Amino acid sequence: MRLARALGGVRWYLSELTGENQYARYLRRHSVTHPQAAPLSRREFERQRVDRADNRPGSRCC
Repeated sequence: MRLARALGGVRWYLSELTGENQYARYLRRHSVTHPQAAPLSRREFERQRVDRADNRPGSRCC
């Protein structure tokens, strides 16, 4: 039980760190704020996310 919980925590942390959970958050927010409009596909969402990151490099190393 403890091991499963620890592994779940590691999985959550890695998902947050890599941005994997961002699309799920986007879908939840979109369904509340724009229920009549179709959400972006995963591919479209990722493209916009990468484009935004490229336009605002901030403190990234590369």
